[in-house]
Amino acid sequence: MIKNRPYEIKELPNQIILAVFFLTFFGLIVLKSISQHHSGGLLQNPFSKQVLFMIPAILGAISVLFIPRFTIHKYAYALYSIGILIVLLPFLGGSHAGTYRWLNIGLPFAIQPSEFAKILTTIALARYLSDHNLQMKQFSSIVIPFIMVLIPTAIVLKQPDLGTAIVMLIPILPMLYWAGAKPFYLFLLLAPLFSMLTAFHNIAFTMWAIILGIIIFIAQPKRLIALGLFFVNIFLGLFSPVLWNSLSNYQQGRVLTFLNPEKDPLGAAYQIIQSKTAIGSGGLFGKGWGDGTQTHLKFLPVQESDFILSVMGEELGFISISMVLLVFGYLIAQIMKQSYLSKDRFSSLALIGFATILMSHVFVNTAMTVGLIPVKGLPLPFISAGGSFLISSYLMVGLILKLSVNYSD
Repeated sequence: MIKNRPYEIKELPNQIILAVFFLTFFGLIVLKSISQHHSGGLLQNPFSKQVLFMIPAILGAISVLFIPRFTIHKYAYALYSIGILIVLLPFLGGSHAGTYRWLNIGLPFAIQPSEFAKILTTIALARYLSDHNLQMKQFSSIVIPFIMVLIPTAIVLKQPDLGTAIVMLIPILPMLYWAGAKPFYLFLLLAPLFSMLTAFHNIAFTMWAIILGIIIFIAQPKRLIALGLFFVNIFLGLFSPVLWNSLSNYQQGRVLTFLNPEKDPLGAAYQIIQSKTAIGSGGLFGKGWGDGTQTHLKFLPVQESDFILSVMGEELGFISISMVLLVFGYLIAQIMKQSYLSKDRFSSLALIGFATILMSHVFVNTAMTVGLIPVKGLPLPFISAGGSFLISSYLMVGLILKLSVNYSD
């Protein structure tokens, strides 16, 4: 039962608040260094722009605290519909650099609707799973939530924005597991991905087919279902070359660059190489604040957002990166702790979803920065510059704080 009552500030999890403010403050320090050699107006300076956007971000987070929890639960599906609508709106306007990620509403800056849609999708998914808790032992029960997430994900992928689409899709797995879905069913959701990834290597695809058959045999589903699951995955693997050819040239280029960065050091691989150079040159303690040559000589691209971790590594050293990642780990652990302690399933599931979103952003941004995965264009929460991303991140913090307050019956 979702209830609501007035709460006191002392009931809020202060550890989460302190971690968020630490990360925000640290991000401002790095952005101030980046902004030293920036010219132009207020909105062209990363530091000033971030400070400006912090005002609606913090006000938004505080406003969320005054929304009754049962209201969030009641209107979860309406919010989900709004989320789908706003990610469709950019297609009605003109494209920005060949993409439809941004929405112009007459302000000096554009809005990225997908940043808000991923939060609204998580809220709706939490409501569905909490309302259908007793049915999670059936495979059919995970189909609807999967479709709920797949619809906005497919729209965002069409924009195209692969990074945000991945972040939007990932929370469904831990949320389904938290809701009580069988691990075998979760495996079935992941199996097509492995089938497609291994399809480009004959030995890997053969080994995966054997592993898939063994797991299906151990799970012992009905014979017709078992055969269907096996051959559907084999078909998807054989169909992978067609899907690869459907990707745009820049998406294929990012994957190929990831596999062999040195093949095109001045082209598609430039970002990864410069990022590694910046982090490596900083050593343990860095060159000093404001003294990063890769940063201030403009060798490092998108340094205020996607590659801000590289700036941090060059100027403040590996120790600063380690400290920031530890604080992120602490923040995510605290959110998961609040999920475990929550007295209602809706709040618990939503908190797991939000923790997964943050974890996905941190992992993808960090791995991208050091060349472990292809460049995805995902910013680092609370640290990277960005209006829509900063505001949506703080709105998510407001929801986390709101749902973390336990209510006595």
